[in-house]
Amino acid sequence: MKRFFGPSTLVAAAFIGPGTVTICTLAGVQTGYELLWAMLFATLATIVLQEMAARMGFVTRQGLGEALNTHFSRGIARYVVFFLVIGAILIGNAAYEAGNISGGVLGIDLIVGEYKLWPLVIGGLCFALMYWGTYKWIERILIGLVLLMSLCFLLTAVMVRPGLGELLRGFVPGQLSGDHFLLALGLIGTTVVPYNLFLHAATISKKWGKDASLKDVRIENSVSILLGGFISSLIIITAAGSASAVGEVSTARDLAVQLQPLFGQSANWLMGAGLMAAGVSSALTAPLAAAFAARGLFGWPDEETHPKFRAVWMLILLIGVLVAITDVERVLIIKFAQVTNALLLPFVAAYLLFMANSRKVMGRYTNGWLSNGLGTLVILITLLLAGRTLWLMA
Repeated sequence: MKRFFGPSTLVAAAFIGPGTVTICTLAGVQTGYELLWAMLFATLATIVLQEMAARMGFVTRQGLGEALNTHFSRGIARYVVFFLVIGAILIGNAAYEAGNISGGVLGIDLIVGEYKLWPLVIGGLCFALMYWGTYKWIERILIGLVLLMSLCFLLTAVMVRPGLGELLRGFVPGQLSGDHFLLALGLIGTTVVPYNLFLHAATISKKWGKDASLKDVRIENSVSILLGGFISSLIIITAAGSASAVGEVSTARDLAVQLQPLFGQSANWLMGAGLMAAGVSSALTAPLAAAFAARGLFGWPDEETHPKFRAVWMLILLIGVLVAITDVERVLIIKFAQVTNALLLPFVAAYLLFMANSRKVMGRYTNGWLSNGLGTLVILITLLLAGRTLWLMA
């Protein structure tokens, strides 16, 4: 069992955040099962990019930040890339953290009721785990949260009794209308997360030693991310299967409230627990990813207890809590995080593809034609996603 869970499970825990739960709910309610194929593509795209990051971490025993230091050792390009990467990760993760904590609060509200200080409770829990807990403890907690999400969303999907024929047809790509096209891009954008590439490369050596095989790394990567894609698909199925029986739905919280008359309080508890687990798991990974990225870029000691490492994740966590505790609509915070992700993703993905082809960094483990082809396709789609986001903002 240990072979299938590790650093890649952190990636799954990170991308199944409140934004993913929200966009999957909208996809199911508005399109039924029609976009399950897009979710499958998003999962495969994540596997492709995360495999590059994991391979780089395994081969070099370093994160993406350290790899950047190796490749851009001098000149103005070094400072330009430094500025772009650290700015992207810090800004993006701060936005994500606010959305993560807000999503966790929405889940707790469904279970025990509203309370203004829930963001402080979630923030305090995350602080305690990251300050006093070890990497192994955090990894185990995240694995537990991913399994909890799997159980909650599987049970809710079973409760709505989806039609098997319609469900299977959803995995066959069809013609996309304007709204469906935007939702398909949204599913990709919320699954392929920029900071996960830094997180994965930095943590890979904590599980896989030099005597491990690259095959094992790839198996763990595929299994964990497929599980994450399965959870996202379950949310789409739940929303699609109940769409005809519920009223207007724009978030997972709305869906839980609408399902309560049909299935009782258990629907509220299951959706609430799933949303809470999604928020808390992502609230742990976003600050850590920012800290790992900063450590690699600035060459800090390889210690999670180092004051500078802790200062970065504390800053991201603090920003998330402060934004989440304001009166700003929590769903708007989640959507802002998704917009930030859409704009940053093409740059981070292109940087990863460039580094994965550098013999100076990767030696004989550079990308093959298949990885380059798939990686280029993913980058083109992320550029389309970023362009769509800018057009909507104009």
